[in-house]
Amino acid sequence: MQNSRGWRDYLALSGKGMMMGAADAVPGVSGGTIAFMTGIYEELIFSLHQCGPEALKVLLRQGPRQAWQHINGNFLLALFGGVLLALLSFARVVLYLLASYPELLWSFFFGLILASCWLLVKQIQGWSSNAVSAFISGTILAYLITTLAPTTIEATPLSIFLAGMIAICAMILPGISGSFILLLIGMYAPVMGAIKGFDLMFIAIFGAGCVIGLLSFSRVLNWMFQHYHTVTLALLGGFMLGSLNKVWPWKYTTSYVINRHGNEVPLVQENVLPGSYEVMTGQAAFLGGSVAMLLLGMALVVLLERSTRSANG
Repeated sequence: MQNSRGWRDYLALSGKGMMMGAADAVPGVSGGTIAFMTGIYEELIFSLHQCGPEALKVLLRQGPRQAWQHINGNFLLALFGGVLLALLSFARVVLYLLASYPELLWSFFFGLILASCWLLVKQIQGWSSNAVSAFISGTILAYLITTLAPTTIEATPLSIFLAGMIAICAMILPGISGSFILLLIGMYAPVMGAIKGFDLMFIAIFGAGCVIGLLSFSRVLNWMFQHYHTVTLALLGGFMLGSLNKVWPWKYTTSYVINRHGNEVPLVQENVLPGSYEVMTGQAAFLGGSVAMLLLGMALVVLLERSTRSANG
């Protein structure tokens, strides 16, 4: 893992964290996908894995400085500082675009995920039967998750804590959206409302769940990368491919739910073709702009991959 970074590198890391935070605000897009496409995914998982009992031993025996280096603290601080900044600021812009220009925003993310999946698959050398099975299983699982209908639960301290644990595990998996998981269990609106309203008690409980879930699940992922690297990559690639069902730009809403503000919120949606979308909804499909945004998303992934490869090479 990289230890000799300069301030420009950490500024870039914060930027990647902001991209992750902005993506995590959209139900259907995973911050893990952004981490993978920017070349920091495996370092992120390794660094989170380091934040365990061994780090406490290093702290007690060698002091704070060595413990900070042990957990790759500068990396985590820069990255999650960017994530937090995005959730508190830029996420509002993303949610506005999602409400005002959904076709264009979904097209952009569709391009991001599609190109990221392609780049991940390119990294797999020699497809074994296990890798193929993992890829197919990941695709099917992610697709099935995107077809589930949302439910509602009461926002108690326990449910908030558990929601944080579950959502953060999804957020660090490429292709599995933590925000969508929150939407499925009926906690998306309460969480976003707490962030916007600075409900410190709610945020603290949810954050505690996130920390516990993150530290626990990262150990599983790190073990998988160490022992089954190729199969794990194939599984993550399947997650990305299957998640494309959720970010298809043209959706027809078949049922709504009324939120606490009295507004209609889409509950169940079906993917349709652009022409059918215009007929069924009476709204413009923005086909030309959507294709342009899709290509922009794909180009951004390719450029980031090349810049990352140049920086590491």
